[in-house]
Amino acid sequence: MENRAIYPGSFDPVHLGHLDVIRRSTQIFSSVIVAVAASRAKGPLFGVDARIQMLRDSLGDNPAIEILPLHGLLVDFAREQGVFTVIRGLRAVSDFEFEFQMALMNRKLEPRLETVYLTPKEDYTYLSSRIVKEVALFGGDVEKFVPAPAAARLKQALHEPGIAEQARLRQKS
Repeated sequence: MENRAIYPGSFDPVHLGHLDVIRRSTQIFSSVIVAVAASRAKGPLFGVDARIQMLRDSLGDNPAIEILPLHGLLVDFAREQGVFTVIRGLRAVSDFEFEFQMALMNRKLEPRLETVYLTPKEDYTYLSSRIVKEVALFGGDVEKFVPAPAAARLKQALHEPGIAEQARLRQKS
């Protein structure tokens, strides 16, 4: 029996904590779909295609990992894929309340959906895409927090006219 799971997220940008959860998930599940949320609600710095490419460049060729865009509700995506296990990373107790509410809502919308929580390695518990972007916006070195493809994309994006200012404004709101 195939044991598949979905790891959804914005991955804006992908960081080492994300990669840790993805790689460890492939040790538990036969395959993992990394679902890159296309939602504009968070005001992503990178478009969904750029985030998918960063993930592909960072993960290399692994037949146990499929990277797909996620448009709309996770429960609809799960039904389309025929996969009803969701992986979520928990960095701290503060993540738990939100993740717990999301898991309950998802289960209400799709009773077959189960959520599995993985904690990242201790080295990555402080990492979030928001913090990585903030460090990058103010000229900090992010190479120890993100894979090389993401570091290069961040550097390139923040040198484009207007991008850094738009990102700073989103950080304030």
